Amino acid sequence: MDRLKISGGNPLKGTVQISGAKNAALPCLAASLLATSDISLVNLPAVEDIRIMISVLKSLGCEVSTKESEDKLELTATISTGNLGKCELIAPYELVKKMRASILVLGPLLARFGMASVSLPGGCAIGSRPVNLHLSALEQMGATISIDGGYVQATVPNKELQGIDHTFEKVSVGATEHLLMTACLARGTTILRNAAMEPEIGDLARMLQKMGAEITGIDSPILTINGLSELGGCQHTVISDRIEAGTFMCALAIAGGDIVLERVEPENLRPLIEVLKLSGCKIDETNGSNKQLRISRDPDKTLTARDVVTAPYPGFPTDLQAQVMAVMTQANGTSIIKENIFENRFQHAMELERLGANLKLDGRLAYVSGPTPLSGCTVMATDLRASAALVIAGLVAKGEVFVDRIYHLDRGYAGIERKLQSLGANVHRVKGGRV
Repeated sequence: MDRLKISGGNPLKGTVQISGAKNAALPCLAASLLATSDISLVNLPAVEDIRIMISVLKSLGCEVSTKESEDKLELTATISTGNLGKCELIAPYELVKKMRASILVLGPLLARFGMASVSLPGGCAIGSRPVNLHLSALEQMGATISIDGGYVQATVPNKELQGIDHTFEKVSVGATEHLLMTACLARGTTILRNAAMEPEIGDLARMLQKMGAEITGIDSPILTINGLSELGGCQHTVISDRIEAGTFMCALAIAGGDIVLERVEPENLRPLIEVLKLSGCKIDETNGSNKQLRISRDPDKTLTARDVVTAPYPGFPTDLQAQVMAVMTQANGTSIIKENIFENRFQHAMELERLGANLKLDGRLAYVSGPTPLSGCTVMATDLRASAALVIAGLVAKGEVFVDRIYHLDRGYAGIERKLQSLGANVHRVKGGRV
């Protein structure tokens, strides 16, 4: 099993291009199931989660061809659904268990074919993320759903889902994406209230519009969808990954130096930008055809502790909480980090303590006191963003840090060690765990 070896102490310098957003690409791939002609998706990150979703589509009968970029960090995928419905519409446990987003194929299959069987999903163990918000809304649209042998068995008795006026009991990115896609082929009008507003949802909605969908209220908490009998194909370029961009910003904040991030949308990073500016980083934004963000910090100057409270977009993203916690271990003062989204997303805290961080946990609160020197040792990644936090911490640790179980990292970051190397970091992948 691969691991990363990190020797800290090098400030970062240079330019890095941000990949396409995994969290936008996954629902876009699922949405291709709605199309009667080919879908072409550009700027897919070459990460494990994308490969798994492509395998799910193939298992359902889609023909998928992919082209890898020269640096092997990006994919272009063409999806043809011509053979869908000619075989059983079953998304198997062997694939779905690896990634939670696989559940998103359920609604599109139901809307188009009136039946589907999808294994209950897996993914990072960061807390309760029940699919009941998805399933209850599908039932309101007319689906009959049961759980049998770990599979969601769903049918539409009259072969046609009905539009609904639905208010989500809590903001849910996955449920919003799922119902948005499904409603495009439901009879009548669907109104989704208290909908999540993450940029990745807006990207999905704009792709669906290219396919012919009638959607209003994009980027707002109320989405209105007029259902159609079918959707066509399109070409769509996935937006850049704000979480990857934020991860590199945190890496610079902790290590110091001066880097430029290319192909970013600064407005989608506003909460992190404000935290890092107040902590002592200098950040400049360029809004052109190739949007850039430059972040710098004198490595000889100490950061200032700042508090962070995670919240649905446009609040501070939970997917950057772990990375900021790593940064705050090197900030002067005590930072209070409150996790409002997932109840079990402080697993990285114990691993940061192994490196020497001064942390105290109290339920959904984490108190981070610093700056404290970090020392090399072996740590274990527990989920995708936790693994990124450990890599960030390793950039300033004395001695060698080994990060185990980096298959978590490979799920969401395309060549992160190669990108960090290009910025001057001493980070290397150790194949098979052998030095």
